[in-house]
Amino acid sequence: MSGERRRRTSQSFRRIADASSLGLAFPIAVVIGYFFGRWLDRVLGTAPWMMAIFSIFGIAAGFLNALRTAIRIGREEDEESSRSDRGGKPPDEES
Repeated sequence: MSGERRRRTSQSFRRIADASSLGLAFPIAVVIGYFFGRWLDRVLGTAPWMMAIFSIFGIAAGFLNALRTAIRIGREEDEESSRSDRGGKPPDEES
């Protein structure tokens, strides 16, 4: 397998791994927010306010993480497609 093909394959696998990790990252962020909020409620005696607030923070963090990952994957795919349109030349070697 050529070096270029191996590089493209590894980049594709990385993007697939990043996208599939969202299935775990989103609920983990929500669960962490929920349990941190419950702990704060017990310590401060503010039930159920901290649990609700930090659950919302967890949901927001999950969405933000998903958005950042989607933008990064899209940017990498755009760069790869523009590179293949130029014949695989780096930007500084264009004619």
